[in-house]
Amino acid sequence: MKRYTCPMHPQVMKDEPGKCPLCGMDLVPMGGAKKEAHSHHGHHQHHDHKEHSHHSENHNHHSDSGYDKHEGHHTHDFLKRFWVSLIITVPVLLLSEMIQHWFGFTIAFPGDKYVLLTLGTIIYIYGGMPFLKGMVGEIKAKAIGMMTLVAIAISVAYIYSVAVVFGLPGMDFFWELATLIVIMLLGHWLEMRSTMAASKALQSLVALLPNDVTVERHGEALKIKLEDLKNGETIIIKPGEKIPADGTIVDGVSYVNESMLTGESVPVKKEKDGKVIAGSINGEGALRVTATGVGKDSYLNKVINLVQDAQAAKSNTQNLADKVAKWLTYIAIAVGVITFIYWFGSSGDIAFALERMVTVMVTACPHALGVAIPLVVAISTTLSATNGLLIRNRTAFETTRNLSTIIFDKTGTLTKGSHAVEKVIPLTDKYAADEMIQYAAAVQQYSEHHIAKGILKTLKERNLELWKSENFSYMAGIGVKAVVNGKEVVAAGPNYFKQNNLTEPETPKEINQSIETVNYVFIDGEVIGIITLADSIREGSQEAIDQLKKMNIKSILLTGDNEKIAKAVSEQLGMDGYIANVLPHEKQEKVKEYQAKGEVVAMTGDGVNDAPALAQADVGIAVGSGTDVAAETADIILVNSDPRDVVKMIDFGKRTYKKMVQNLLWAVGYNVIAIPLAAGVLYPDFVLSPAMGAVLMSVSTIVVAINASLLKLKPLK
Repeated sequence: MKRYTCPMHPQVMKDEPGKCPLCGMDLVPMGGAKKEAHSHHGHHQHHDHKEHSHHSENHNHHSDSGYDKHEGHHTHDFLKRFWVSLIITVPVLLLSEMIQHWFGFTIAFPGDKYVLLTLGTIIYIYGGMPFLKGMVGEIKAKAIGMMTLVAIAISVAYIYSVAVVFGLPGMDFFWELATLIVIMLLGHWLEMRSTMAASKALQSLVALLPNDVTVERHGEALKIKLEDLKNGETIIIKPGEKIPADGTIVDGVSYVNESMLTGESVPVKKEKDGKVIAGSINGEGALRVTATGVGKDSYLNKVINLVQDAQAAKSNTQNLADKVAKWLTYIAIAVGVITFIYWFGSSGDIAFALERMVTVMVTACPHALGVAIPLVVAISTTLSATNGLLIRNRTAFETTRNLSTIIFDKTGTLTKGSHAVEKVIPLTDKYAADEMIQYAAAVQQYSEHHIAKGILKTLKERNLELWKSENFSYMAGIGVKAVVNGKEVVAAGPNYFKQNNLTEPETPKEINQSIETVNYVFIDGEVIGIITLADSIREGSQEAIDQLKKMNIKSILLTGDNEKIAKAVSEQLGMDGYIANVLPHEKQEKVKEYQAKGEVVAMTGDGVNDAPALAQADVGIAVGSGTDVAAETADIILVNSDPRDVVKMIDFGKRTYKKMVQNLLWAVGYNVIAIPLAAGVLYPDFVLSPAMGAVLMSVSTIVVAINASLLKLKPLK
């Protein structure tokens, strides 16, 4: 599916081609303007390509020809109009009475003013067309703005000059009109080049997919177009190729670079039954993959849609910028009219009064304001996505800078969530440690509990044989039992003793009960040993908590585990507190309690059973739901399970906000100074010409665009 965007307003995205509701320009296909943004001399090749596409892609005729016809059309269009207008401007300047007067030369011939009129008209219509069309679009969309200001300014200048040619006393304005349009076209072109950066960032995500795919059909390898790929087909991915769809590996081993999607810089080892993500790059090995997520279903597509929604979503700061831009437009028109009335009233010189009015209109163009926030938003959202931070809710992302408390769900966030076997302690001489593990694993093999997974993992690591078991039964909250090698085997926790009125043996000294879970193994009713398991703390947890301390943000541990374990983990990491024995449905209540104390709370959980708590928190952060972007209630999704990403996100949220504020201040401050100058406050010491006003306006916008893209320079640490 192709998305269309406006070259002037990259935040506008539609599924169908059409006009931009903000400025009336034709929308261009996303990804379509990409080549053009890099090079303007590559234009002819696109045309050859277009011809080719007419013949070869007949079934796709409509979309292809439309796609190429627009390729980079608008950026190029402004540039072309600029050059044509610039060439016509030369004779206009030479024939202008004012310029001749200044430079002390004369060029005069019968009917010269009509030649000037003709050239001026060509520039007004050809050079001014984008602005005049834009004005119509803005008026239709009831969004009077920048295009309208420019259009009014050039129209006033043109109509007045025509009147002078036909006998109105005064000097014509054609040279001003010509230079004004030329500078406006150049300014717009430069501005579009810089705004392209934002939509280009998104296009870079779209561009992660290859165009062609090799599939295996009826035993032979065929090259097909990506859009013809279906779910369930077997794809062959050669070394170094981009992975075209999400899928499961059927055959082969390779290392895959997923950094552009998850921010994980080290290539990840993939083997049979492993999952691959569309858009990642295959390393040295060849892979055969069954496609499970093609096109719309792929993780990449979900990320692209998420980024687009987030870029389009308005946050508070952006609403403010829109309001300011709207008011500035009204102010510009009002100040323009007042300026005209004042100067015409005081001097009677209609030419000077008009020149001031036109200058005010042009200088006050709130372009910089229009670009200020959307650009930062677009760049920060995409940059986050390529670093494994997916922003679903921009307002919540802005809230991250005010957070005072972060509640971490322990299992799987700060800890690995996998219980690993710590110690194996035989209590009799009858069975050795390895044999104990074999009995325990045989009993546990049908259980889904994390203790079972931990014991089976150890069996695998020690290369021991997994024995068969029968008559398996699960005792809720206690343990499991089954018959192994003809013996009745039980693997259970301390509750088993209470349940059966048995005396629990004394716990050996070497066991640290505050962090280890104790599991007993019984054979034919006799305790033969203890296996302890512990949930280990993730690398990065310590650093994350330390960084939050520096930011004066409290970190609280929330867990369903017992008090001892919660206390041990929380103390080991130096956290500000813990809440233990919390059942899933109580998590939301705990978040509410902190909010009631006036804290701005972020909840960090795995996005599945923490949904109500994530929704309740001021900022809901889903961790490690990784390639499953379906953490519906979360505001922000951290693709990796690294707790340091929480810190990264807060830091980036602060920097993004700072850029927005800088841009707003610059854009508003510039207008506060420029409008009075344009109105002629310092006359006669300093007079700002309309052409100079246009230069200032363009420069102001470009400064804002450059400042927004500086977000890229500082990598997320």
